Amino acid sequence: MNLQDVVKRVLITQDAVALIEKENKLVFIVDLRADKQLIKKAVEHLYDVKVDKVNTAITPKGEKKAYVRLSPEYKASELAVKLGIF
Repeated sequence: MNLQDVVKRVLITQDAVALIEKENKLVFIVDLRADKQLIKKAVEHLYDVKVDKVNTAITPKGEKKAYVRLSPEYKASELAVKLGIF
């Protein structure tokens, strides 16, 4: 699978914005077939950051959500600004 195909879009909800500020996490909708290691590799490659941890969940709509915590030296809020969230 191509790394560009792994991350479909950034999820912007009230809860997702709260995670950016409180836990240095971003939430992405990702390909259902992508595992945590592939999601980590894709986010690091696409956004030039270092990822600490990835958690995933399947939404009621059948989409896969990835909660991506960035390493402390990177700020999720700065990446959010680059992505046009803030």
